[in-house]
Amino acid sequence: MSKLNKDILFLISEELVQDDSKSLFSCLMVNRLWCETVIPILWRNPWCYDINYSNKNYLFTIITSYLSDDIKEFLTRQGIQLSLVSYQSLLFNYLSFCRSINVNTIGIITSIGSPLDYDQFLLQQEFYNLFMKKFPELKYLDMKSIRHQIFYFPEARIRLESLCELKCDTLTNSSYFYGLAQLCHYIQRLIITNATNNYPYHGIAELIGVQKNLKYFEWRDDDALYITGPDRDSHKEILFALEKNANVINHLILYFMYNIDCILPRILPKLHKLKTLATRFYNFSEQQLKTCVFHDLEILKIEHYNLESASIIIENSGGHIKKILLEPFEFDDNVIEDSLVFISSIRKNCPSIECLSLVFSPSKEYFAEIEELLKGCQNLKLLLLVIFDQVYEEPIYIEKALMYGEILLKILISSAPSNIKEIRFYGDFKFSLEALEEFLRKWEGCTLSILISSYNLQYNSIYEEEDYKKLINKYKNNGVIKDFRGESHMDIMNIEI
Repeated sequence: MSKLNKDILFLISEELVQDDSKSLFSCLMVNRLWCETVIPILWRNPWCYDINYSNKNYLFTIITSYLSDDIKEFLTRQGIQLSLVSYQSLLFNYLSFCRSINVNTIGIITSIGSPLDYDQFLLQQEFYNLFMKKFPELKYLDMKSIRHQIFYFPEARIRLESLCELKCDTLTNSSYFYGLAQLCHYIQRLIITNATNNYPYHGIAELIGVQKNLKYFEWRDDDALYITGPDRDSHKEILFALEKNANVINHLILYFMYNIDCILPRILPKLHKLKTLATRFYNFSEQQLKTCVFHDLEILKIEHYNLESASIIIENSGGHIKKILLEPFEFDDNVIEDSLVFISSIRKNCPSIECLSLVFSPSKEYFAEIEELLKGCQNLKLLLLVIFDQVYEEPIYIEKALMYGEILLKILISSAPSNIKEIRFYGDFKFSLEALEEFLRKWEGCTLSILISSYNLQYNSIYEEEDYKKLINKYKNNGVIKDFRGESHMDIMNIEI
């Protein structure tokens, strides 16, 4: 029975480490069994938690306690302050549980020993050497800001052969990537931030090209990257390297800042096993888009001006799409142009959709199409509705906003699935007290989160008025509302993959 209890506790802890790590830390104090169960889970990746690592001396103490006496003596002579705690006083062999390295966090921790840059460099070097000896394997490496060529350390080959996930940036010298390419052939997740226009990216392309099981690839150009604009072929090596993994990659996230690569339309159709696709469809002709057939596609994230392209992708999918998301954007007069066809494509081809972002004009045609979509897509759990009135008439704007809000809520009452968990609203609308109460009555027996941000900012504050607060609290108390709050434009729009 005690073994069963420990197994159950382990499974619960596994869930907490993903969703509520703060509660997992508190479990350490319950009793010895709980502590023995939780410590190995926390120490698999001790650098990932939302804590101030520069104030966490215990991590510094634990790691330095593993250093040999001669290394400690050498570092002390350099003026580095080390803890006096001995290895024998540790309750667990903590490093035996660890499977990850985060270079930035290690840098913060080593600053506890000395404020001097050279001293920190020496200490980090000893830490990495220690990790290569003590870790049973290395699964996760975030090497942004790295200064140490860790692949030259003893035992590095054995540790790095097991690497599954790598995060890096293009500020890192190419020699690091060449070194990793000699050792790491089974990376499954590769996440790259492009922070420089010093292309071509030979080292990264080499590392991508030698992978044999690359399932997830993400490349994001930094928002402030280019001043004069890039070479149109600056990313071609990366794309050609991805082509070598065409039969393996399931998840592709590409955010190039500029309209730079005419190669992507040739490469993307070959990645036929994609389940996740987030990109901008630059330089794609209609004919090229029709060759992008992804029968396993489940997640699609696009920009609002790519709706026409997205419609073609959706129509050629296998009907398994569960999430369709929009990148956050500012309104302009062209935002609505292709959205009616986009909504219609989702209604006809995505019966399993669970998470959906829509932008539309407040006309009868659009409202009718959304109503039909909601009736057919009964698996929806999260819905973002962005309403944009292209004909702005200031004297009657309030009247129109109230009307749009009332129509929208009536459609949701009549057609939205009862198991929906969250609805987000943004744009040209306003909810009257009466319309909102009628809407909330529909969800009695359910629990719903509502996030609101009006395009007209003065409407955001009305939900703080006494009558609205009283109504909202009433439905919070009876369990209908889990959460009701106003949010910024970006927070409303941004739904992560």
